[in-house]
Amino acid sequence: MDHPLIDLINAKIAKAEAEGAFDNLEGAGKPLPECDDPENALLNRLVKEAGGVPEFVSLSRELQKLREELRETGDRSRRHDILKEMSMMEAKIDIARKAYR
Repeated sequence: MDHPLIDLINAKIAKAEAEGAFDNLEGAGKPLPECDDPENALLNRLVKEAGGVPEFVSLSRELQKLREELRETGDRSRRHDILKEMSMMEAKIDIARKAYR
C-alpha cells in the first residue's frame, strides 16, 4: 500500500525538479561515501549533526563526574558507593565501545 500522500509528494518533487531545485547540488556526480551501516546511515548522520555522541562517550563523561565526586567527598561509605558505580560504569563503557565497533 502506498503512502496516502504519495501523489502530493511526487508532484512536489516533480515541480522542484522542473524549477531546477536539484541542479548544482553539492557532491553531484560524485560517488556516495562509504557506509559501514547502511540501514542506520541516515539516523547516524542526523544524530551526529544534532551533536549526539556515541554511548561510550556520554558514559565516559559520567565516569569523569564520578571521579570528581570521589575526589571531593570525605565520607567513607559514599566513597565506597562511588567506587562501585565507577566499576560498573567502566564495564558499561567497555561494552558500549565494543558495540560501537
